[in-house]
Parts: sequence; structure tokens; C-alpha cells
Amino acid sequence: MIVLFLLVFGGDTFLQWIWDLIYAERHVLRSPLFCVCAAFSTHLILSAPFMLLDVFSPHVGWLQKYRIRREVVGLHQWFQCAARILRKYVVGVLPLTALFLWVRRTQFPESAPSYFHAFRECVSCMLIFDTLFFVCHYTIHKIPWLYNNVHHIHHLNRDTFALAAQDSSISELLSLQTLAFISAMLVGCHPLSEILFHLVNTWMAVEDHCGYDFPWALHRFLPCFGGPPHHLAHHQHFKGNFAPYFRHWDYIFGTSLHISVNEKDNK
Repeated sequence: MIVLFLLVFGGDTFLQWIWDLIYAERHVLRSPLFCVCAAFSTHLILSAPFMLLDVFSPHVGWLQKYRIRREVVGLHQWFQCAARILRKYVVGVLPLTALFLWVRRTQFPESAPSYFHAFRECVSCMLIFDTLFFVCHYTIHKIPWLYNNVHHIHHLNRDTFALAAQDSSISELLSLQTLAFISAMLVGCHPLSEILFHLVNTWMAVEDHCGYDFPWALHRFLPCFGGPPHHLAHHQHFKGNFAPYFRHWDYIFGTSLHISVNEKDNK
């Protein structure tokens, strides 16, 4: 929240200060190992608050009314999931990132983008990624071989939890990384805008899978976003709600699920 406040009110000066720090160590961003470690660590850090919620929610009454999945996920399941994701990062994501960095050879300008420019590029990446993801996700669900061999592992988590956002097959994890890279390349992002996009992308995936529907969740303020109820319905019913962020593609193609996902109240 502090970073968001500074971005909004600090504007271009704050972005330039951030970029100066990154630019001074720009050689690090060319390291596949650093990029993969940063991506995995970001996913863990953003998921950690929801792990604490799962630990305390059975003992704190007011938290339970915001939990929209049936079961509380234990620490053992969290640690098993983290180990699975780490293994797939080492085996799959690290080589893919090395290849991508070698092919792309990102240029690092001295000036940071303006606040508006960074915002526009980040939103553009989100819209493109949302579209590409919807098409791929819809296709995978409609072709049994693809579903069974690529996507089935992710749906083993019927009651979603934050860390499970990346609990999928290696092929699917690599596909998601590729879609994110393609989105940034199509927009032609400034490196700082691309970093912001990857951070937002990770956070949105974590929030969508968290299994909690808080009053301050993003979809409560911006109805164009699906949010945790939207994605939990997809996991519980194995159909519909194929887009990761926004709701317009599901409305356009008639795949939006108009159902309650609060299984605790329905059982």
C-alpha cells in the first residue's frame, strides 16, 4: 500500500528514483537465475499473508465469513505445493527464461517512463495477456487431450489457495510465462513497466486463487475484474469463467458463470 501511495502521489519523480536504483544494477536483470529467483520469491511473498489467514481463520470467527471455499488448507499442503512449484521453476522456467533473455537482449534506457506511460503500458499488457489466456484456457478445456495432459494438474486444487496459482504442469507453467513475455513484447514495454506488469500479474493470480472475498478486494471496486469468487467458480465447476482478470470475454462468448461459489452456505 505504501508503494501504491508513492506511485500515485509521487508520480514521475518516484518512478525515476526507482529506475535509478534498478539501472545501477541492470546487469543483474540479465541473469536468468536472478529473474527466476525473483519471480518465485515474489509469488511466495505475495501468497504468505493468505497462508497466515489459513492458519488463523479456524480460530478467528470474523475471518471465516470471508472464506469462500469449503476447506482450510493446512501448512503441510502449502509446503508441498511450494516444493512442487520450485522444482518446476528449476526444471522448466529457468531454461525458458535463459532462452528468452538471450533472444530478446533487453535495452535499458537511462530515463524512467512517465507515470502515465508506465500505467498505459502495464494495462495494455494486462489486456493482451487476458485475451491470450482466455483463448488458450478455453481451447484447453474444449480439447480433452490438452486438458488431461496440460491443465488437469491445476484443477486438482478444487478448493483454491493462493500458492496454487502456479501449481500446474511444467508445460502449462511455461505456457503462462510465454504468454506474459509475448504480452510485454507486443506492447514494447519500458523495462520498468514490464517489471510492474509481472508484479501485477503475479498478484492478480494470487488473489484470484486465495479463496477469500474481502470487502477491499479489487473486484469490489472495479466490477470489470472477476476476483476470487469468479475464479473459484471455475475450479469448482470445471467450466466457464476462463479469463484470468477481466470479465468481458466471458460475457461476450457466453461462458460467464452466474452462480454462487460459497459452498459453505450451499452445503
